[in-house]
Amino acid sequence: MHVPPRPDATEDPGFGIRLGLTGALSFAAVPLMDPAMPTIMAALPVGLIAAQRKAFSPAKVVLGPVAVCLMATLMAWLVTWLNPMPVVYACAMGIIYFQGFRMILRSGAPAGMLLVVLGVVFSVIGMTGGLAVTVIRDEFYKAALVALVVIPLAYAAVPPRTVEKQRDDPAPAPGNTGLGAAIRASVLSMLSLWLYAVMSPSDIMLAIMAALVLVFPTREAVFFEARQRMRATLYGSALAIAVLVVYPLSPHLPILLGLIFLAGLWAGQKMLFDPRPHMAFQNAYPAAMALIAGALSTQDLGTAVLSRVVLTLTGAFTAAFAVAYLDQLTRWRGTTRPVRSDRPADAASRVEQSRCDQKLRTRKPT
Repeated sequence: MHVPPRPDATEDPGFGIRLGLTGALSFAAVPLMDPAMPTIMAALPVGLIAAQRKAFSPAKVVLGPVAVCLMATLMAWLVTWLNPMPVVYACAMGIIYFQGFRMILRSGAPAGMLLVVLGVVFSVIGMTGGLAVTVIRDEFYKAALVALVVIPLAYAAVPPRTVEKQRDDPAPAPGNTGLGAAIRASVLSMLSLWLYAVMSPSDIMLAIMAALVLVFPTREAVFFEARQRMRATLYGSALAIAVLVVYPLSPHLPILLGLIFLAGLWAGQKMLFDPRPHMAFQNAYPAAMALIAGALSTQDLGTAVLSRVVLTLTGAFTAAFAVAYLDQLTRWRGTTRPVRSDRPADAASRVEQSRCDQKLRTRKPT
């Protein structure tokens, strides 16, 4: 699975400002559009722009939200059609998971990640009925529309210094990727069946976090991703608590937007200059946005934070241990040791990370 490299402070010194501005503008759209699930509208534009590097790319900015809308439409139709047939429903979701994971392992395609995550979301939400599926589909439409407006505005206000476009260079997994995809689809299907039986749709974060961990092909990368997801959750929880502790002192929308901007600026600067893996900070800001939006809509920050932390820890480690054990048992990669990549986009590469760390120690913030 392709992970964007660390942003470069020389090429894009305003990255943190742009990230915080996107968060503030996305949150400003929430009272205007009054979504039923504000967490999606608050987090989706931030998650999309946090993965962008270098110069503004109109194709990527448009294709991301459009792909979300198309996939949400397809999944809503499929879930509604198959819902009256539980066995066929569960089998179809397993096939979707398998196809998504196979796309990820073969080519590192982000479309595979989108297919897996939206498959989990709609399959679990669909168990509550067709009305819930329609609602969440419309929420993705609204969030994608906000992203189409907000992201170009943020780039226009704070353009990067470089004119070079980002070039993705995903690293496919070696070995029998079909078997690797089958392992991941089986683990996620079992987790989904457990969700169907014992959990409410509000606890969907467990399956989503598990899916995000499972996309990484090697045993080392699975555990690396699990650790970074936990760090991101803790950082995002701390940011959300800080914002929601200060906000009641002066409960006005401009104050809230200013605090959200500062939280995004902090996360962006950490991505630029902190020697630790940047993906934890990249995922922390969308997590904080979802927590803030959920807490303000439910007026219960403690429950929201505790739920996300516990679900993330449980889902990430359960999925990581299950996949790592099955990978080692089947050895579908064709080697007994984890395959490490020298590509800068490989988040699990310790060699590349050490080089980044050394570079950051000699670089001074500008």
